Amino acid sequence: MADLRFDGKVVVVTGAGAGLGRAYAHLFASRGAKVIVNDLGGGRHGDGSSSKAADTVVNEIRSQGGVAAADYNSVVEGEKIIKTAMENFGRIDVLINNAGILRDRSFPRISDQDWDLVHAVHLKGSFKTTQAAFPIMKKQGFGRIIMTSSNSGLYGNFGQANYSAAKMGLVGLAKTIAIEGSKNNIYCNVIVPTAASRLTEDVLPPEVYKELNPEYIAPVVAYLCHDSCQENGSIIEAAAGWAGKCTVLRSNGALLRSSVKDNVTIEKVQQNWQKITDVNNAGILGSIQEATGALIESLEGLKLGETAAKNSNEFTADFEFTNKDAIIYALGVGASLGRNKEIKYLYESHEEFSVLPSFFILPALQASLETTVVSEAIPGKEIELSQVLHGEQYLEILGDLPIEGKIIQKLKVAEVLDKRSGATITVNVDSYDRAGNLIFRNQIVTFAVGAGGFGGPRVGTQTVPCLKKPDRTPDLSITQKTSVDQAALYRLSGDTNPLHIDPNMAAIAGFSTPILHGLSTLGFSVRMVLKAFADHDTSLFKAVKARFSKPVIPGQTLRVDMWKEGNRIHFETVVVETDKPVITGAYIDLKDIKMQPQANKLSGSGLKSDAIFEFIIEQVKADPNKAKSVGGVFLYKILKDGKEVKQWTMDLKNAKVFEGTPEGKPNTTLVISDEDFMLMAEGKLQPQQAFMKGKLKITGNIMMAQKLAPLLKAAPKL
Repeated sequence: MADLRFDGKVVVVTGAGAGLGRAYAHLFASRGAKVIVNDLGGGRHGDGSSSKAADTVVNEIRSQGGVAAADYNSVVEGEKIIKTAMENFGRIDVLINNAGILRDRSFPRISDQDWDLVHAVHLKGSFKTTQAAFPIMKKQGFGRIIMTSSNSGLYGNFGQANYSAAKMGLVGLAKTIAIEGSKNNIYCNVIVPTAASRLTEDVLPPEVYKELNPEYIAPVVAYLCHDSCQENGSIIEAAAGWAGKCTVLRSNGALLRSSVKDNVTIEKVQQNWQKITDVNNAGILGSIQEATGALIESLEGLKLGETAAKNSNEFTADFEFTNKDAIIYALGVGASLGRNKEIKYLYESHEEFSVLPSFFILPALQASLETTVVSEAIPGKEIELSQVLHGEQYLEILGDLPIEGKIIQKLKVAEVLDKRSGATITVNVDSYDRAGNLIFRNQIVTFAVGAGGFGGPRVGTQTVPCLKKPDRTPDLSITQKTSVDQAALYRLSGDTNPLHIDPNMAAIAGFSTPILHGLSTLGFSVRMVLKAFADHDTSLFKAVKARFSKPVIPGQTLRVDMWKEGNRIHFETVVVETDKPVITGAYIDLKDIKMQPQANKLSGSGLKSDAIFEFIIEQVKADPNKAKSVGGVFLYKILKDGKEVKQWTMDLKNAKVFEGTPEGKPNTTLVISDEDFMLMAEGKLQPQQAFMKGKLKITGNIMMAQKLAPLLKAAPKL
């Protein structure tokens, strides 16, 4: 295995005059980095200052053939430390926020000075130094930042309330920087070290102190800062040659109201306290979105004025719609006049006007909410709709789909499985036209939180299963950016839960913005599969099955990866910005495959570059004037295995990007492989290098091609 090196990188280490900081500085320098050794030279209580500590480490590094410079500024003036780095080496790639002091006192005896000094060095110092480095890293398109927390911050410690608060504050700071920096390849992580240092030399027992060698922790920190490490926003604990990741767990909890009209009472809290605090089935949480995703989905079931209609074990409900409802739905799942052939979903007088098949999930979902089919699924146990999460969905078309009219639904519980922490309830919904003909069938699989433990079977036979995606590269991927208004538009199709539109409700739930409805994401996916393998012919649609895995934020980019196996198209929907699957185990069955010649070629090649061009199309639509400022007509010829498989035209004079060749002669023609195009878009291959190495061939106006760099640089990393 090749050594991991930092040649050409500039590393700033605060508090590097001794202990951990000194170990970090030496390790980075030994692996080729240029190091700024920062140390105020004070004592562990923050008193005094001296240049000796930093100078000593710099001289040690230089004597071993390394490159280093000293800095004696306080981290509270972090911009001065970063200025030292820029003056000496012209850049900064890695920042290790390591400086610290102690002012231990029992909680009642902590003075304002004890509190302020500890927070100034640990929390404000890390903030100021990082804030100064961040724009430089952003401009470079690379940065690695380490915050130093402590076990006292994670778990608390007697006599260290000031220190613990500052150290836990660093965790929150790091998490936010990780989110804001990720799109610019700036990753921020937290190290929780236990090491021999000035802060612990007379605190720990001698036999323990001896084993806590800083050199055992330095490699963990160095790896977190290497180009190859993709860890971001994590808390890594390390000591004595051991390292592990810390995370946040949360119990399944309990919903304390039955509908949006209900109030939460103290008595309700008392009654549910065991559920609230039971962490036996706790889940690992990696983000605010994950932390509140389950809550948001459970609140989907809260509706004003629920009505029930029951007939023995079977329930009935009616659903009426017009072509206007179908059009609003199509807009809510991303249909656009800007894409070829999608006018058929948006114009009622079009000769081929069609309703997207996924629209017909809505009648079944509405019926399940309006009846008590779910709430009374387990004899002797009342299930509140607010406990229910929409887990999986199946839709099968059995007859001719109407474009408007009345649909009669018949609902029945197919099976109920006892999952101990909850119950899985599978409901079959058969839908009939006015003449009594069965035209489509839905199966809704829900999970009722806290409804388990009734002694039922754990494994069933009635649920249509999700299927594992094929173990190969997708045959085809299509990408589309959702609108920031997507949830606002989709809710017009009937799901008016305020958590999908009201920022205040979203903030209460822990989201920075409302999330997109899961069925909107599924509608996007179905439409893209129909585009790719049915040429938008809805009559070829037979069935779809999908599992909802994670939420989507309006404005994020969806990528639908597809695998063709006969007339079955397996698919997985991924959020491009996070690379997280949001719909899994999914497939669509078609009656036949109908593809354009170019799409057939693409299906066999599995081109990744299409995602970038789809992204550029959305960017150009969003700001056509910016595209026109570039000017010029560019023809891209994409190669796969040495053969040309696709052409894209970027007509930036007229702000148009599309498959195929331009009407006239292009100003510039570029020939590049699919893989190399992706590397360029990700910033891993510079256009100049690609050109010099023969990986990028350019004819026509070569200088004009340089104007394309900002468009590619803005594309999401896949």
